[in-house]
Amino acid sequence: MIKFGTSGWRGLIAQDFTFANVRLAAQAIADYLKEELAAAESPIYGRNPEVIIGYDTRFLGKEFSLAVAEILSLNGLRPLLCDRDTPTPVISHNIRSRKAIGGINITASHNPAYYQGLKFSTFNGAAAIPEVTRRIEANVEKLIKNHWSVRSQIVGSFRCPVFDPRPAYFKQISKLIDFEIIRRAKLKVGVELMYGTGRGYLDYLLTGAGVKVSVFHGEADPFFGGHHPEPNSEGMHLVRQEIEAGKISLGLGLDGDADRFGIVDRDGTWLSPNQILALALYHLKKNRGWTGAAVRTVPTSHQVDAVAALLGVPLHETAVGFKYIGALMESEPIIVGGEESGGLSVKGHIPEKDGILACLLMAELVATERKPLLTILQSLEATSGAFFTDRLNISIPAERKQVLLDKLAGGLDRIGKFKVEKFITVDGFKFLLPKGEWVAFRASGTEPLLRCYIEARSSRSLDQLRSACRKVLE
Repeated sequence: MIKFGTSGWRGLIAQDFTFANVRLAAQAIADYLKEELAAAESPIYGRNPEVIIGYDTRFLGKEFSLAVAEILSLNGLRPLLCDRDTPTPVISHNIRSRKAIGGINITASHNPAYYQGLKFSTFNGAAAIPEVTRRIEANVEKLIKNHWSVRSQIVGSFRCPVFDPRPAYFKQISKLIDFEIIRRAKLKVGVELMYGTGRGYLDYLLTGAGVKVSVFHGEADPFFGGHHPEPNSEGMHLVRQEIEAGKISLGLGLDGDADRFGIVDRDGTWLSPNQILALALYHLKKNRGWTGAAVRTVPTSHQVDAVAALLGVPLHETAVGFKYIGALMESEPIIVGGEESGGLSVKGHIPEKDGILACLLMAELVATERKPLLTILQSLEATSGAFFTDRLNISIPAERKQVLLDKLAGGLDRIGKFKVEKFITVDGFKFLLPKGEWVAFRASGTEPLLRCYIEARSSRSLDQLRSACRKVLE
């Protein structure tokens, strides 16, 4: 079955993610779009039926995209294909700027190379919300029941109109980033592109601002060099080496589809997305004078809350998935929204993750204050106190997974020696503990894992909570 998780439908190439299944999913989306085009109450009623289509550097990305385009065309819709592998945020912005009725992106984001995925975005450039994906899944079931089939062209031979999505995106970024401040700072930056779609975007924009850029893995590779295309601490190790050798002073990284970011500071410290979200809020409020609220997901660090409180900024908490953050960003002024997995966007931008923007914001913050990011963060922690976070990814056999989830759903009185003060079930199971510490458990929406999120106010408490959480799962 084709099921949409936190950020689209993903599966193993040639096992789950096949041309037959991609065409089936595309037909289900086409049926949804045609229903919306004909509904007077729909925001896309009567619009030009243009659909933006893109793909990342994974195996057969373009061919899968052309299969999608062919199905949409057979349904009277107008597919428009990006002229090369394209970052997810660039696709999202072009959906909005061109007033398209939606977009389909062939990407599995940061997943291993043997995965491929299909992500559907609605007319506003945001990832489809559950109400929409449930309708698409119902359409899939209906098509299977009716033995739907299609006579398609040879794989990769369908001719689809193409366009260059870069100019519109670059124009948008120039409104959000002060490149002149970056230019004056004369930064030396390492850019880790993970063999993905970010090449010609982050490196291009920084070079254009006079930054001396050292590029790592700036060529396309469907196998991502044999590694996960994720700019975590391990994935940014080459950048760290260059920093430690004194050749650069800041490291910026993107995942395979450039919607997630990784940041390495001047001393070689990899800063977590939790910390970057807090720094982005600080920068946009203090240095830019932006107004509005902040929003984070349930398992994202409360350090964001602490910075928001210092700056007098309201804060919202949502379920996991940037689509929930994006929905809030569409309904009220949000200075910055983000999640611990490396997603971030800001006011006036797309309701979707943008790793390119996040990296540029950190370069702008360093250029503005002429200080390392860790120094700025430590000055904030001098008032709010320090935060110690971790995420445990536990592979759980399918037969045990539901048993554990049922156990957690009943609530717990204690996590090890820590008393549970409040139980939150907005998304997964979150247990608030004394002194502002907490743990949360949640089944991954994209991988066969159970995730355990931990936040402590000391390194000793973090170690104790790690041990206690593993015992809960055992």
